[in-house]
Amino acid sequence: MRAHQKSDASAVRLHNITLVLRTVQAEVQISQADLARRLGLARSTVLAIVDDLLELGLLKEQGHGVSGGGRRPMMLTLDDVAYHLVGVDIGATHVTVVVMNLKAEVLARQHRAFGTREDPKGTLALVEELIGRVLSESRAGRRQVVGIGVGVPSPVDLRTPGFVSPVVMPSWAGVDIAGRLQGRFGVPVRVENDANLGALWEARWGHGANVGTLAYIKVATGIGSGLVIDGRIYRGARGVAGELGHLPIDSSGPLCVCGLRGCLNTLIGTHNLLERAKGKGKGKRRFEVLDDLLDAALAGDAVATGTIEYAGRQLGLGVAMLLNLFNPALVVVGGDIVRTGDLLFAPLRETVSKNCFSENFSHVHLVASRVGESATARGAATLLFDEAIESPASFFEGAARSLRLAV
Repeated sequence: MRAHQKSDASAVRLHNITLVLRTVQAEVQISQADLARRLGLARSTVLAIVDDLLELGLLKEQGHGVSGGGRRPMMLTLDDVAYHLVGVDIGATHVTVVVMNLKAEVLARQHRAFGTREDPKGTLALVEELIGRVLSESRAGRRQVVGIGVGVPSPVDLRTPGFVSPVVMPSWAGVDIAGRLQGRFGVPVRVENDANLGALWEARWGHGANVGTLAYIKVATGIGSGLVIDGRIYRGARGVAGELGHLPIDSSGPLCVCGLRGCLNTLIGTHNLLERAKGKGKGKRRFEVLDDLLDAALAGDAVATGTIEYAGRQLGLGVAMLLNLFNPALVVVGGDIVRTGDLLFAPLRETVSKNCFSENFSHVHLVASRVGESATARGAATLLFDEAIESPASFFEGAARSLRLAV
């Protein structure tokens, strides 16, 4: 067989392996016969792939299913023990690390408050410490780790994928996050914008599991948004698509770190909401952290309630623009602020309805994320899983040999 024919055959086989893995992931458990019918592949092709995936440890037999008239079929599922994924969220004021199995179940989690923007050295030391802790807690050996995904509160340029934007995080200029962690743990590392990862999590495992086009908005220290089209993150030409926080809502507003005035970040980012609440309260009550403000709003405090409603209206302007430009079927809002429920969502929906093309608003679902602040870390681990099943030979030791792939 000529070289190009071998290459073509390997590409077809890799594509079929990915189809098998994605189908088993989606169905939780399925028989070989159902796999062949679902994918339109020959039973012999599926049998050969399944045998290889069982040998590699990506699949395992889960017992017999219900008979359709003959012998009871053996059911297949992803092996939730053989391999693990690490997800890291480097937020502006915290670091969160999770370890997940291939079924997206969180086996261990570590969270630490930390000012990351001005201290890259200390942040990465903390990330390494927390990764070590979750691996120990979950009893995941280093050889079981497929890779590490890292979420950052910054655009990530696809030409320099291990680095963050020096415009947004100037103290991190020249810091190779991926190189540092790959050198420390010896596994593939991917760095991605935090809101993109939240969107990916929602698309795979959350509200958007059956939705092809969605937007995820993270309301935190800053405002970020991630876009998913046909199940994949949409990054744009330079990795900066979906920067909702840098929409200039008020041209006479405060100066943003990006150089524009009145960006959504400067109006409803955590610090700005707290300052607004303090000003409205006229010294009667101080809200030191966001939880103070949220608790007070839920308890009926007028200043806190008004501040959350203000956040909903300003966010609504941004969401209306997003809907008119992107027309997603689903918008998921994440961040601690969503626990205020309709205090946020009622003014949000009202503002969107008044500033959005009616056809867009009438067909979109606006919902709160169910996983809170861990969405980014979980999405980071999911990013590694997606890449691993697209290219198993690059992530799983022995995969090229076990799956008979030309590399």
